[in-house]
Amino acid sequence: MTPSPIGIFDSGLGGLSVLREIRALMPAESLVYLADSHYAPYGEKPRDFVQARTLQACEWLAGQGCKAIVVACNTATAHGIQTLRDRLALPIVGVEPGLKPAAAMSQSKVVGVLATANTLASDKFARLLASLSDSCRFVCQAGNGLVARIEQGDIDGPLVREALRAYLAPMHDAGADTLVLGCTHYPFLAPTLRELAGDRMTLVDTGVAVARQLQRRLVQEGLIAIADRVGAAPADRYCSTGEPARLQRMLFLLLGVEAAVEAVSIDPAPAPA
Repeated sequence: MTPSPIGIFDSGLGGLSVLREIRALMPAESLVYLADSHYAPYGEKPRDFVQARTLQACEWLAGQGCKAIVVACNTATAHGIQTLRDRLALPIVGVEPGLKPAAAMSQSKVVGVLATANTLASDKFARLLASLSDSCRFVCQAGNGLVARIEQGDIDGPLVREALRAYLAPMHDAGADTLVLGCTHYPFLAPTLRELAGDRMTLVDTGVAVARQLQRRLVQEGLIAIADRVGAAPADRYCSTGEPARLQRMLFLLLGVEAAVEAVSIDPAPAPA
């Protein structure tokens, strides 16, 4: 059994949606989740800040003995994944909006994309969009304010519903039948989105695909953990650069997990704008 853990990094709580899929697929693995909640959200911060902070956070995870790292944040992946792969000698798995599977499943060939402003403005997203634009029309919408609401535990309140109605309207008007959840926070809005969209749109979340890609990389590198006995429980760690109690509350609210959360400091931090 490989004892080294897998590191999972997000600016805040959204990466818990990816952690959920990793835990379901690979129950023998131990995980270290790091939320950079002191600086969350990343979605509207400058590119240079996101890139530098992502490197600092993942260097911290590497220093904790992690054998692989999942960057469970679309914005951090878009701006920082190449730097991580250049600097860190371990498997790095990122996330990206599920445009390809959405385009393949759409019948109307009109797809809505809900993502952060930074993700939509990234070169990585632009290249992905351009590669598919001949076969499908994409209606892109920045989900301004949504991550902050989710970080506060609001996944179906009046302000969230009002924002989602406004964001969905142009997609509905364009005839979109598929909606890409382009931020790892957004799967926690899925019940509300399904209620508002009804049967008009199929939701696309790439959390399962990320977990499977991680599993493939671990197998390729000979790093996969195999339980040595039935019932062996891996030891997970949950860490936050912000208020530990917030992550602790959200772990229970979103995943039903009761766990202690460690307060960690990762310095020096680049000055946010």
